[in-house]
Amino acid sequence: MKQVAQIILENPRGELLIYKRDNNPDIPYPGHWDLIGGHLEEGETPEQALVREVMEEIGIELAEYTFFKKYDVFVGDVWQNIKYIYTAKIDIPLQDLTLYEGEKLMYVSRAEICNINFANILKDIVLDYIKSNV
Repeated sequence: MKQVAQIILENPRGELLIYKRDNNPDIPYPGHWDLIGGHLEEGETPEQALVREVMEEIGIELAEYTFFKKYDVFVGDVWQNIKYIYTAKIDIPLQDLTLYEGEKLMYVSRAEICNINFANILKDIVLDYIKSNV
């Protein structure tokens, strides 16, 4: 089963950093919003994959993060997978961030999450995170 490590990055205003996937019909969920992260490579732990993916996608060396929850995904995605979700605080203005994979970065408020067109089951995961941090 595929394994994915992703992170919910939250700024001091409680906004979450998400990115828009490329609008490429050859990838799953083109043009949908996603969390930073990606697939584990052979021999990687979820933490190693997370740190690597954050560096590859937004050029940040992730030093501090917290494990949130593991999700065994059997429906609602292109393939069955295990998602390891982490959280961290980020205090970098949007204009100081560079996205290396995808179309666009955006901070989104908790109230706006329900209106975001997320890839796969990520909306449910983000809402689960919000409920746990009320």
